[in-house]
Amino acid sequence: MHTVFVNTGGTSTEACAAIRAQAMAVGAAEHHEVDAREAVFDRFVKVLIQANVLRGEVYPLSVAAERTQQAISVIDVARRIGAAAIAHGSTGAGNDQVRFDIALRVLAPEMEIVTPIREESLTREQSIAYLEARELPVPPKSGAFSVNRGLWGTTWGGGWTHDTWAPPPPELLDPAEFAPPPADVVIGWKEGVPVSLDGTAMSGHELVDALSDRAALYGIGHGIHVGETALGIKGRIGFEAGSALILIAAHRELEKLVLTKWQAFWKDQLGRFYGDRLHEGHYFDPALRDIEAMVKSSQQRVEGETRVHLARGRFAVTGARSPFSMMDPAVATYGEENHLWTGDESKAFARVGAIPELLAMRAESRARSEEG
Repeated sequence: MHTVFVNTGGTSTEACAAIRAQAMAVGAAEHHEVDAREAVFDRFVKVLIQANVLRGEVYPLSVAAERTQQAISVIDVARRIGAAAIAHGSTGAGNDQVRFDIALRVLAPEMEIVTPIREESLTREQSIAYLEARELPVPPKSGAFSVNRGLWGTTWGGGWTHDTWAPPPPELLDPAEFAPPPADVVIGWKEGVPVSLDGTAMSGHELVDALSDRAALYGIGHGIHVGETALGIKGRIGFEAGSALILIAAHRELEKLVLTKWQAFWKDQLGRFYGDRLHEGHYFDPALRDIEAMVKSSQQRVEGETRVHLARGRFAVTGARSPFSMMDPAVATYGEENHLWTGDESKAFARVGAIPELLAMRAESRARSEEG
């Protein structure tokens, strides 16, 4: 048996060492560690930012952005060592089993999928007891809740999520008792991708990590989401995703300057569909490649800077500028004056614009008169 840890972010050097030690403790012939942070950003996170994907208008797909990449990386290792089967630890109730299984069946149909916890219907308590009986490490408070950390955010699960009236753990509810003084951060953009933080150029995953650290100091990005799971039931999770929420909000504001109304409209529709399919494990659906092509095309002029104000528990996008901005005071100023049309022309525009509603009202009035 070989073990594989796919680092998709949110993991310290000490945590990686602990994972390796545990793998050796359970008798692994070899432990493999894959750094997939750059792959997660380039393949998933970049598109989620460009498409402004928030599930239920709240949750930035923190886990779904990473599970498929983890499966891809595990398959690469499995093929390299000549494995005949791949095992994962998902239960039979959640989304991860679907995400892993679909990726494995699509990319490695020749390999057997082994899922001991799902096949034996083991509970969290039974899994903990198994580890404790063998004197293996058990994460603190794992009986009460579980924490999944990654590049695009951290999710909180556990018993409290089963009751929609139950509050989350204090660590999630009140994250930053002592925050730094309010401050601004400036994010630089190129083709809809964040490329710099306060003037310092960074790779994608480095920028996300750096902004996550800043957001954590202020307790920004904590929330709760309820929505449909891949199996069709309702699910509830807590999350901390300050960097994701800031980047998506800032990106959307920059887009408002440079995209037309209908570019933004169709991006919103397709972005929602894209997020739903990714959330449910269907990253390999060819329709998602088509949507990615449209999204990429729409981002050619999404360039410039956004300024974000950070304060305890909140943030606000307070400025955006772009060389491609379509907000031009030399042409017209909202509610003030314009240079592209006359007052008579705007009067005629409004008159013509009212025709559909006017005809509808007349038709309804005529029909009621005939009924009377």
